[in-house]
Amino acid sequence: MTDSRGGTGNGGTGNGGAAVGAAAGPALEVRGLTAGYGSLMVIHDLDFTVGRGEIVGLLGRNGAGKTTTLMAIAGFLGRYRGDVLVEGTPLAGPPYRRSRTRVGTVLEGRSAFGSLTVRQNLGLAGADPGEAFELFPELTPKASVRAGVLSGGEQQMLALARALGRHPAVLLIDELSFGLAPAVCERILGRLRAVAEATSVAVLLVEQHIHYAASVVDRALIMNEGLLRAEMPGSDLAARETEIERIYLGGIDEAA
Repeated sequence: MTDSRGGTGNGGTGNGGAAVGAAAGPALEVRGLTAGYGSLMVIHDLDFTVGRGEIVGLLGRNGAGKTTTLMAIAGFLGRYRGDVLVEGTPLAGPPYRRSRTRVGTVLEGRSAFGSLTVRQNLGLAGADPGEAFELFPELTPKASVRAGVLSGGEQQMLALARALGRHPAVLLIDELSFGLAPAVCERILGRLRAVAEATSVAVLLVEQHIHYAASVVDRALIMNEGLLRAEMPGSDLAARETEIERIYLGGIDEAA
């Protein structure tokens, strides 16, 4: 495995979207990011990039620092040290301000208002319902249905449609597979792959399940104890799943 402290590329070789990212440079650049909760530092000196049209998976066991990384980039946490740049522009301020600088966020547990209909949710986010229904035809017959009664897969589709409705340069997604049936998750991941290739949005996907990440990411960054421990092409994930789980996700020393 490659030690990520040596730096990450702007594109990958995993699943097809990397050529765009490699040619155009990074849409997202994280430099020396250190953050946490209160006085507790959870992530330490993170350096990585995500290219345009590239999907990068951030993998690790529970408590590795994946969600904290995403929250810090999105502005939900105060950054203690480091810089986050989108298309070369430093990010600052709370999440609503960062969304105006073309950052979309889909958090674990969905990102929709349960008491509003699908169409109302899309309108509130400034998303074009036509584009949303073209991306996720499953939502078309649910346009007037309250989001709170949708299935888990439909809620995740709506959350993605809302985030994509502002045409972000960078999309941050936390545990997309959470609570979804495998077939539904695979279908949504396939749509995400198509969107990344068609729009050149840079995607940072936090995921705990290696087999889901292996189907869609161009590169994978492996976290453990708040540090980036390794980087590899997405195409290597399936073959090296046992190795990743043993050394990094399981926290077992490599020499064991």
